[in-house]
Amino acid sequence: MAIQQGADDATVDHAREGVMMRFWAEHGHQILALAVGIDAQTMRVGRATPVADGTGSIGALHTFRRSHAEACMRGPFRCAHPTIDERPLQGANVAGQKKRRVIKTAHEIPRRRKRAIEEALAAHEPTNNPDWDRGAEWGPLRFMRKRIAPGTFRTVHVPLLNVSMGDQWPIPVTVFHGSRPGPTINILGAVHGDELTGPSACTHLLSTKFTEPGGVLDPATMAGTVRIIPVVNLPGFRSKSRYLPDGRDLNRSFPGSATSNTTRRVAHQLWTTLMEDADAIIDFHTAAKGRSNMPQLRVNLAHPASYMLAKAFGAEVVLDSEPPRGSLRRAANEEGIPCITYEGGAADTLQQSAVKVAFEGALNVLRSLKMIPGRPARPAFRLLASGSRWLRASEGGLLDVFVREGTMMREGEVVATISDPGSPGMSVDIVAPVDGLMISIATNPFVTAGMPVGHFLPLNKHSALVGRHVDGEGRLEMAAAKGDPIWREEQDVEEVTVEESSSEEAEWVAAVFDLEQEAKDEADGDPLADQEVDA
Repeated sequence: MAIQQGADDATVDHAREGVMMRFWAEHGHQILALAVGIDAQTMRVGRATPVADGTGSIGALHTFRRSHAEACMRGPFRCAHPTIDERPLQGANVAGQKKRRVIKTAHEIPRRRKRAIEEALAAHEPTNNPDWDRGAEWGPLRFMRKRIAPGTFRTVHVPLLNVSMGDQWPIPVTVFHGSRPGPTINILGAVHGDELTGPSACTHLLSTKFTEPGGVLDPATMAGTVRIIPVVNLPGFRSKSRYLPDGRDLNRSFPGSATSNTTRRVAHQLWTTLMEDADAIIDFHTAAKGRSNMPQLRVNLAHPASYMLAKAFGAEVVLDSEPPRGSLRRAANEEGIPCITYEGGAADTLQQSAVKVAFEGALNVLRSLKMIPGRPARPAFRLLASGSRWLRASEGGLLDVFVREGTMMREGEVVATISDPGSPGMSVDIVAPVDGLMISIATNPFVTAGMPVGHFLPLNKHSALVGRHVDGEGRLEMAAAKGDPIWREEQDVEEVTVEESSSEEAEWVAAVFDLEQEAKDEADGDPLADQEVDA
């Protein structure tokens, strides 16, 4: 609007008002977004320096709408809650800011179940936990009558049975108590004693490379509390058994009972000591004996917090399933605790690719919750699926499986052949009924009619998408499994030259001195040793 020379004051004011109204109509949303961002500096979720804090932990667990997440990440400041309609800003780019890649999500879920999941997510109300705010009170942690100062970690032994006679089966629990407020996360292995993926992944997480000052799990730069339990089922682990000594499945006995059978007593002790006060649980598993699983997550997608925990893990394949009765996942979900089950590998074996996915997934969760520094890795795509089925043997004999777990199958392709030494020349082929993914295969060659040969996931709509992410053998590529495991990377080692000595006594004295110095260093490094309460 042009203002003519010589116009009166009222006309000028009216013209200026019109210009401002037009400007505000075109650019008002951007101005408000910046204003809200500036006002929100006191409640920032992100941080400019790579130091972990607990304030951002709430968003990853309790914010479930994509528009909300994108609004919080957009602009020069990241605010906890959008207070304006951000639709006009969809797709807006900020100069100098890298645009995040959109993850393609493939839904292979029945329509009714998908609707139930969407309704559960829409009905969820994001909540704030004031105990996780940076300004919240944060002091030493008391765990099993031990005192753990902020910014430190220690290993505490927790008995599986609360008895005064007989074996208590104490299991080691390493507790990292961060220097800032935040959630409490449990990372578990070997709930089934013969499943070794979890113990291996947890052991690597606890290696000096990651726990030393400046390491990924350095508690001095950590927010919240992380409890790592490499072996939950200690007697089963020692005897190479899936079950506890009374022959029962621990993962069908939660939350347990203090007066019931042995397994339920163990479940009760674990639940009351470690599980019921956790804010999230990651449970590592493998297939049962005689089978091998591709890396995958099992989660109830209609449980919003568990859904977001699964997304934070960063796995390509997420299987929707309601947890069975007595499982840790079901007991946790019923108490409002997000819990995911990772499946990868086979019992009694170590598959490094499955261990690597478990290891990287745990770090992804901690990074997503802003508990440790760094950005979480993201998969090339995400497959949310349910409706898997077992391919079963129609005849008995010797099973010859042609594919491995994670293989993309086309309709009619042969999965395995069954032959019988007593009937030479006779064989039966087992074929893929439709396009799909072999998420598990049998490794035991002895089969009878009705035994499972493989766990098959039909892909009705997204076989082409999955097919673009397979390797030369037709197996689905896992982003976290690529490359050498991080714990195998070479480290800079300071070389020490020891002068040759002909005196055995001199070598012995030097060794004793080193041991004494090591013991002194350990005592100096634990200022709380004299403040412990006797168990």
